[in-house]
Amino acid sequence: MTTPSIEIICVGNELLIGKTLNTNAQWLAKRITTLGLKTQHVTIVGDNVEEISKAIQEAIQRNPCFIITTGGLGPTFDDKTLEGIAMALERKLATNDEALKMIEEKYRQYVEEGRMERAELTTHRIKMARLPEGSKPIFNPVGTAPAVIIKHDDITVIALPGVPSEMKAIFEESVVPLLKEVAGNVTFFETSLGVTGMEEPSVAPLIDRVMHDNPYIYIKSHPKGEETVSHLELHFYTTAEDTSLARRRVSKAIIQLSELIQEKGGKVKPVKA
Repeated sequence: MTTPSIEIICVGNELLIGKTLNTNAQWLAKRITTLGLKTQHVTIVGDNVEEISKAIQEAIQRNPCFIITTGGLGPTFDDKTLEGIAMALERKLATNDEALKMIEEKYRQYVEEGRMERAELTTHRIKMARLPEGSKPIFNPVGTAPAVIIKHDDITVIALPGVPSEMKAIFEESVVPLLKEVAGNVTFFETSLGVTGMEEPSVAPLIDRVMHDNPYIYIKSHPKGEETVSHLELHFYTTAEDTSLARRRVSKAIIQLSELIQEKGGKVKPVKA
């Protein structure tokens, strides 16, 4: 079973200089995985049209089902994601009437709520409605700038805002249904096992053997605690056509690896989530 893949491209100078922690990428990767899909690459680029375009083009070459970008959809001069997408897909930017209406209604709402005095559509506000030709806006229930969706051959490009609350709200409301449609009945299952009394180099060949015998399972070891104390966390995960099959596969691998570790003098115990 080939798992459909997704590319994440996070845009923002603040990410590259270390001012802002890239929580968007971690959150998206986790949600994508739990939906039964695979994050193939995570790329970070600055607020530069050429770099954004290059990242999009490179992602297209890997032929994912979706390319999801975060950041760069706002009204300021350095919000350049849509311009970069337009360049990569060789499309012109044009004011989208539906997006403009969404933005106008948002500012009217802000005036009614007393958050601002006027709902005037300034040049900077209209900028958020300038989308690559052929794309559609996605309503932003939290903020002002609409998200954007555009098809390129068999790839769907989705541009989400960089503000985490906005990104998450749009993803859950408008993107998850699209991903579920691609994933079908595929489900993701994960669990962890704690190991003491054995160091990672000694456990590694046992993991290799179990993964060879259980080709649908991936096992990753994570050293925990101080260097003088041998303590590992083994993370097991898989995707399958249904939850019960995924659980059976993981359970089989855990039993086999636990027995091998205990034969070598190690101790195992479940790790609480």
